[in-house]
Amino acid sequence: MAPSFTDENSLFNFVVRDGNGVKGMVDLGLSKVPEQYIQPPHERIVKLNASSSLNELTPIDLSKLDGVDHEQVANEIVNAAEVLGFFQVVNHGLPQELLESLKDAANKFFGQAPGKKAAYRKGVSPSPYVMYGTSFVPEKEKALEWKDYVSMVYSSDADALSHWPNECKEVALEYLKTSMHMVKKIVKILIEKLGVTLEDSKLDGLIGLKMVNMNYYPTCPNPELTVGVGRHSDMGTLTVLLQDGIGGLYVKVEEDMNAAGLRSLLSLELWLQHINIRIISNGRYKSAEHRVRTTSAQSRVSVPIFTIPNATEIIGPLPEVVARDGVARYRDMVFGDYMNNFFGNAHEGKKSLDYARIN
Repeated sequence: MAPSFTDENSLFNFVVRDGNGVKGMVDLGLSKVPEQYIQPPHERIVKLNASSSLNELTPIDLSKLDGVDHEQVANEIVNAAEVLGFFQVVNHGLPQELLESLKDAANKFFGQAPGKKAAYRKGVSPSPYVMYGTSFVPEKEKALEWKDYVSMVYSSDADALSHWPNECKEVALEYLKTSMHMVKKIVKILIEKLGVTLEDSKLDGLIGLKMVNMNYYPTCPNPELTVGVGRHSDMGTLTVLLQDGIGGLYVKVEEDMNAAGLRSLLSLELWLQHINIRIISNGRYKSAEHRVRTTSAQSRVSVPIFTIPNATEIIGPLPEVVARDGVARYRDMVFGDYMNNFFGNAHEGKKSLDYARIN
């Protein structure tokens, strides 16, 4: 018998602790959003207040990095990092068939019976490299996010093929490995344009931890009251994001309170994140605050790759940049400490950046 959610605990147990997720709740035939998912008015996404200007941004053609236009394209990447904190790319080297297969695999995983997915939830997953969950930090959130996810940490090809879910492991691993050449090239450009040359081992340390997430946003009866993901900037160095054609990603432009909805059709967007981009650049490069809107029309998926510093890496503004700027705006820190702070709190814009900021 389906639970009636007569109190807050029964819903929380069903969705979070038992691993049924938002999809399991929606599959019961909800006609309205439960109170636990209703966001306060200031956190809701009002489409009428969103600018559409960012939809007209020209994607960056990465294929030109290997030709006579290298410097021009490198400057386009840097300009996007300085002004917006994100950019969309084309001719990135990832086959269209791979991206289609990736979306199909995500839908296949989340289309399974709840018990199959719940086998990977925190505390019972057979592998420390795989975790299935819902929302972000549901135990600490005032209003839950309308999202289920599976997170797969990369340690080696063998571990991925042994432990990642069968429904998506092969295509997710190919997506990760195919993307890394692009990620390394872009990170190297961003560092070099700061006037700094880093050894390959240091560059590798900045993207040493790699994670593939598959996010699932079920249809929502009242999308105007909810968020798929709340306001935040990711914690890593560079994020590669695949959206499906439904869209729902909203970006806050710095110095502008309006959010812009970005709709992409099987495209890749690269998001520059603040620990290794904003902090290392001493604030020259921006970090994009973003969130996700839900929809009543159709469920949607997104598949980000998070490239993250090793937990033992010391992160801080590059000394050469501080010398040029005359002041350090962020402190040096062990990245593992920042990561624990990030995952220990609910999404709240760029508040996690305060952990690193020098007041």
